Amino acid sequence: MSKGLIHHIELNVSNLKNSIIFWGWFLEELGYEPYQTWESGRSWKLGETYIVFVQTEEQFMDIPYHRRRAGLNHLAFHASSRQQVDDMTEKLKSIGVKILYTDTHPFEGGDKHYAVYFEDPDRMKVELVAP
Repeated sequence: MSKGLIHHIELNVSNLKNSIIFWGWFLEELGYEPYQTWESGRSWKLGETYIVFVQTEEQFMDIPYHRRRAGLNHLAFHASSRQQVDDMTEKLKSIGVKILYTDTHPFEGGDKHYAVYFEDPDRMKVELVAP
């Protein structure tokens, strides 16, 4: 165990099935492995960190997620290289995922920040950043 590293992240999602389809392939492309499965949730693990997706209870579905409200803005993941960012960008496009900031892609974060930004099924922003 490394002191201070994130142990796990748990995200409530509006449609677990859609989130499993979306996040499963993406996380597995990054080397995560399926970890836990139960009726209202699923998780993937890489090293000591895991990411959990849980179906939001119906009583809390009245206000949809928006990254500009208080709370989580986005998740950013390390890529192994610029080539991995480019490959992932093409894979995302091929399955119909909207790439954000196309006018400045892949340098939305600045001249030395090479990344692809996109949204999950709940419109949470996700970033894959090259070293």
